[in-house]
Formats: sequence, structure tokens, C-alpha cells
Amino acid sequence: MRALLIMNPQATTTTSRTREVIMGALASELDVTVSETEYRDHAGELAREAAGNGYELVLSLGGDGTVNEVVNGLLTTPEGLRRPRYAVIPGGSANVFIRALGVPGDPVEATGVVLEAVREGREREINLGRITSDQDDRYFTFCAGFGWDADVVQQVENERANGRRATPALYAEVAVKLFFQGDIRDPSLSVVSHGRSLVGAYFALVTNTTPWTYAGALPLQPTPSSRFDLGLDAFALTHSSHALTGWILSQMFFPKGLPARGDGYVTWHDQDSLQITSSHPRAFQIDGEYLGDREQVNFHSVPKALRIVC
Repeated sequence: MRALLIMNPQATTTTSRTREVIMGALASELDVTVSETEYRDHAGELAREAAGNGYELVLSLGGDGTVNEVVNGLLTTPEGLRRPRYAVIPGGSANVFIRALGVPGDPVEATGVVLEAVREGREREINLGRITSDQDDRYFTFCAGFGWDADVVQQVENERANGRRATPALYAEVAVKLFFQGDIRDPSLSVVSHGRSLVGAYFALVTNTTPWTYAGALPLQPTPSSRFDLGLDAFALTHSSHALTGWILSQMFFPKGLPARGDGYVTWHDQDSLQITSSHPRAFQIDGEYLGDREQVNFHSVPKALRIVC
């Protein structure tokens, strides 16, 4: 089987020796070509061209940002070409998507799982989320956020540009700082789904699976019923009290996640579409990647959008 491995050389949790072990294991069973990414969205370009270059399988080694680029590239495969299947090997700091799939977080162990799945012909189809706005038409794999979490993502990207590693500790540091000093107390957001409207939200998330993210090994689950084989779920914070917000966030760490109903927030489950608007531009992210400030974004669930080897 011809396979393309798209590798992010800046992946934060893999060493050169680990990458050599992974490439050797893949080459022992696949006709694999390795392409390293050189700039933002390069992974998407490589994935988009994979079908035309005769690849049956695309693999990526990197974090959730690399995954998002590859998925968007695969979903824009030129018409008339058979879209390759996709397999993920973790190399980032959070690896939310691959952990939500149930694949091991260790890259070498995950490589073994992928090769076993290839031998057995094991794959699954998953739903994806799609965003559209006056600036965007993109897919996301696990979450999109308006407000606080996007502010965190933006600040972490700035810290990385200044030489810091994107570790769980850095995310926690920035999240706590912006929780007390950021615009989480700005009630500018509105959420609409099938006629049900919420006005005055402080922070909003749309999810395609659970968890939303991880704090080290601990999953945060604001929408614990979200699944890859269902529509989109959403969460909106409706209270500005730091004490109540802290309690809501703490419940996301519970094994069953945040209850569907409670004080200070609203949730939606299994939605085919939603819209979030802001009275002024707010930070926006998908799959942990900052896209910029937005005032309105439409969200759609895309059933059986992608075949995953896992």
C-alpha cells in the first residue's frame, strides 16, 4: 500500500530518535514516502495532493494543528479522485483528537496500532464539524471556541513564537491568567440553533466529540455526550461570577463530565447546525488553532465525512 507520512518537524513531544523508529516501522509494512511540513497549512497542501499522487493512505505525525490541516486537505481532494484513508500518530502536547479516537497517546505504540489496523483492514467513518463565515470555510475534528479558550490559544501561540514550549503547564498558566484578567466577563455572544436562542453568553464552545481538551492526563468534558457519530454539541457560559465559573469548570473534570443542566451555563446536544454571533470581534479557534477575531460563525455537522484507520 502506498502511503504518505506528513510529519511536523516541530512536533513538541517527539525526538529525532522516536521519529526514526516510527518511520522504520512504517517502512517495514508500507510503501511510505515522508514529507516534512515547512510552513503553516503545508500539511493541508500535501494531503490535498495525495490522491493525485497515487497514495491510498495518508498518515500524520504532529499535534492537533497538523491533524486539522491534513483533514482540511483531504476533504478538499479534487473531484474524480478517490480520497485516501487517514491515520494519526500523536506528536503534539495535547493530542485531543487521537485520544478521543481511543488510540494510544504514545507515538510508537500508536504506530503499532495503525499498522495492525492496516493489516486487518480496520477503519471507521467519523462525522466532522464545518465552520463557515465571511472569512472561513473549514472543517474541525473536535472543537471550536469563541472567547476565553481562543484567547488562551492565541496567547500560547504568542508565547511559542517567543521560544516557549507548548506544554500543559503553559496552557494552564495562561488559562488561569486570562480567567482573572481577560475578557471572560464580556457577555457579547449569542447562540442560535433551530429557533432556540441564547443572548449574553460570555464564552461558547461547539464540540464534535468529548473531551474539549486535557489538563495533563485529565479530560475536561463540558459536553460529555458529544460523539464522532452524532451531530454537534455546544456549551455557553451565562454567568460572570468567578466563583460559579470556577465551580462549572471543576465539574468538567468529573468522570461523567459537566451535567447537561446547571446554573450559569446552557448546553445543546446532537445539533445539525448552530450559529454563534458576537456584538464585536472576539477571538476564535478551531482544534486548538487560533484563526483570528470573528463576529459571526455558522457551524454544521458533516456525517461520515472521513475514514480513519485506527
